[in-house]
Amino acid sequence: MKPVEQAVITIGGLEVRYLLDGAVNGAASGMFELTMPPGARAPPPHSHSKNEEIIYCLEGALRCSVGGEVRDLKPGERSYTPRGVVHGFSNPHDCVARVLVILTPDIGAQYFRDVAEVVGVAGGPNPAKMAEVMTRYGLVLSPPSHEA
Repeated sequence: MKPVEQAVITIGGLEVRYLLDGAVNGAASGMFELTMPPGARAPPPHSHSKNEEIIYCLEGALRCSVGGEVRDLKPGERSYTPRGVVHGFSNPHDCVARVLVILTPDIGAQYFRDVAEVVGVAGGPNPAKMAEVMTRYGLVLSPPSHEA
């Protein structure tokens, strides 16, 4: 089955390019390429109530925090986050980070479109609206003490 081509979704300085959208293709898993510029930090620490997540570093370095363990992924390295485990990531480095993200089951590209809509409003994102979008897709925001 050939995946449906998706447009790049821009969220602030981040770019999400879905390679396999399970919500569109009927696949159980989804896969997208995430590009983060230097200094980027997103998303806020959270957990998934419905999904497992694998991140595979393609280029640069990405700082990942999974269950309190923090490490920098370099090309060829990966990170796995089970359902319910608090995680987050950022790019505190001076180079662009490009990673492949696999979600099982998939959350779908529409989540990222909805987030882009909330982030792109004048005056910056509304935290209550962001929390509502995250909750709708099974993401659970974590207390501020869980930092990536």
